[in-house]
Amino acid sequence: MLNERIRILIVEDDPDMAELISDLVEAEGWIPVTAPSAEAAAGVLARGNVHLVLVDHNLPGISGRVFAQRLRAQANIGIVMVTAAGSAADRVLGLETAADDYVVKPFEPIELTARIKAVLRRTIPSLKPERDSEHEPAALRLGDWSVDLANRRAVCRTDPGKSLTGAEFALLEILAETPNTPVSRAQILDRLGAESDRYIDRNVDVLVLRLRRKIERNPDLPRHIKTRRGKGYVLDTDDGEPAP
Repeated sequence: MLNERIRILIVEDDPDMAELISDLVEAEGWIPVTAPSAEAAAGVLARGNVHLVLVDHNLPGISGRVFAQRLRAQANIGIVMVTAAGSAADRVLGLETAADDYVVKPFEPIELTARIKAVLRRTIPSLKPERDSEHEPAALRLGDWSVDLANRRAVCRTDPGKSLTGAEFALLEILAETPNTPVSRAQILDRLGAESDRYIDRNVDVLVLRLRRKIERNPDLPRHIKTRRGKGYVLDTDDGEPAP
């Protein structure tokens, strides 16, 4: 059971939708806080004590997407995008933005709460299940980056202003669970909680490319996040020569 003191900020300009989501959040034992705009949400966040933000994609004024990007640059907090857009391409947009996950209206209550729980577990270490410390390293040194998996921190020594999005860090965690062993796209999608179809399969490649551009000194010749043709992606923890 997730901590009942968890506070969820719901950024939604439709009062009926905001009330519906608030009821779902309360039913899980969490505390809902609502804001009708990005500007109002910024005021709530300034007061602190928010663990996850649910943000509507089509907000008036500052859009949900822009708000999420700004928030991600300032804080390591779980972000779930909620939208009325329903095409396959729209459904995968969340993996290409600052959001950790993406839910399409109309959604089933169980889908929304499951995605919230998944993001909370990825972003709050105390909510994560115990892992086998023999097989998962507590910290990694990847080129210019020091990655603390236990506390979900990634610091670039040459550019401390650089940061990973929640989705990028989640991908790194998935690969780090079985270092030097390929992880398939289907396995990555399952761990990310994404719907597996051909569009999202390609979007995993986009997420990998984004992570390589931040982690690798030369993304075209990756040293750490490598492709294994027909098998998926692998985190190479040996600091050897770059290889595709």
